[in-house]
Amino acid sequence: MVGTYPRLVENHSQPRPARQAAFFDLDKTVIAKSSALAFSRPLYRGGLINRRAVLKSAYAQFVFLAGGADHDQMEKMRQYLSSLARGWNVAQVREIVAETLHDLIDPLIYDEAASLIEEHHAAGRDVVIVSSSGSELVEPIGEMLGADHVIATRMAEQDGCYTGEIDFYAYAENKAVAIRELAVVEGYDLERCYAYSDSATDLPLLEAVGHPHAVNPDRALRREAQARSWPVLVFTRPVQLRERSASLAVTSRPVLAAAALGAAVTAAGLVWYAARRSGRPGA
Repeated sequence: MVGTYPRLVENHSQPRPARQAAFFDLDKTVIAKSSALAFSRPLYRGGLINRRAVLKSAYAQFVFLAGGADHDQMEKMRQYLSSLARGWNVAQVREIVAETLHDLIDPLIYDEAASLIEEHHAAGRDVVIVSSSGSELVEPIGEMLGADHVIATRMAEQDGCYTGEIDFYAYAENKAVAIRELAVVEGYDLERCYAYSDSATDLPLLEAVGHPHAVNPDRALRREAQARSWPVLVFTRPVQLRERSASLAVTSRPVLAAAALGAAVTAAGLVWYAARRSGRPGA
């Protein structure tokens, strides 16, 4: 059965040996572009995004790659997403993602990130994807990568549809809260764990582990990494995951994911952000 994070911490009568994990942000860390925007055309064909939004997605992608949104913009985006998603059918979102996942996402995975995942698994560490996107998108990507767990935004559902309420927003400090809880449940020693992200908004996540890494960092994170002597990694080689010669455990490892805000919602939100930057109302 699929598990849900964050959740109530379990009590263990006997302490377990400390284990290690590697925590990966998703977009621009594992994936070479916005994973959500990659789905704009399938979402349009499914009737969840209009034609205007599809046309704007290219600009939104440029804005995202150039530096993304700051904290205030992300909070406004969260509020916008929650109202936009109200009444959307969860099964339809999952179906769109399932039908198009491999064609859209497989070519976007950084070869360097896939190699790191292999190395951490070979060293006996769990791999955890930690993303502010929804699990309808993040969970299947985690399965492709052989991740052990997924932490993602969780949106409330009722009768198979989104209610418009967000139960858990996997962003900024909330990511650190979630990995600390997961560490208690799984017995991770966070001082011996690793984390990878491109964004300064993930500083709480990076600060929570003993081995933080900045990957393709934005300017704010690059400054922090230099000030704290954190390693800075540059990933540049998107690759067809299925064509990699090294074996990646793409189906054998279970993924524990948070039921969450779908790919359609995140894509629409980034399109809204692009419209905001261009001075025009959202579609």
